[in-house]
Amino acid sequence: MRLWTLHPKYLDRQGLLAVWREGLLAQAVLKGNTKGYKNHPQLERFRRHPDPLGAIASYLHGIHEEAKKRGYNFDGSKIGSEKTFQSIQTTSGQLEYEIEHLLKKLQTRSQPDYQRLITVKNPSPHPLFHILPGEIETWEKTVK
Repeated sequence: MRLWTLHPKYLDRQGLLAVWREGLLAQAVLKGNTKGYKNHPQLERFRRHPDPLGAIASYLHGIHEEAKKRGYNFDGSKIGSEKTFQSIQTTSGQLEYEIEHLLKKLQTRSQPDYQRLITVKNPSPHPLFHILPGEIETWEKTVK
């Protein structure tokens, strides 16, 4: 499961489809509707939010908006009805780690997207996140 801190505009088609599916899975986990993934580290920041379901709904709305811009037909009715306007704080180190992680993926699966992103120096976060200076988040399982 990867719930990107990065703005979804950076994701290639495969990444956007995956984060949509994984976001819906995260929503089901937070609602208590699954047996698996209950302790997945990517969910920690949503669980710490005062309104976890509102936070995941807001996250999914951001993914849905990007999909609409690209002409994809993601089913927005699958998103929980309550959005939150309270952001989730995360770190600049997390954002930097994620852009590097995405670039490694794109280098092998989508050279045009890799070339588009290789010059990004200060990536934008998903609209739900507020970035503060800091290292990679402790919940992140880094890949060398």
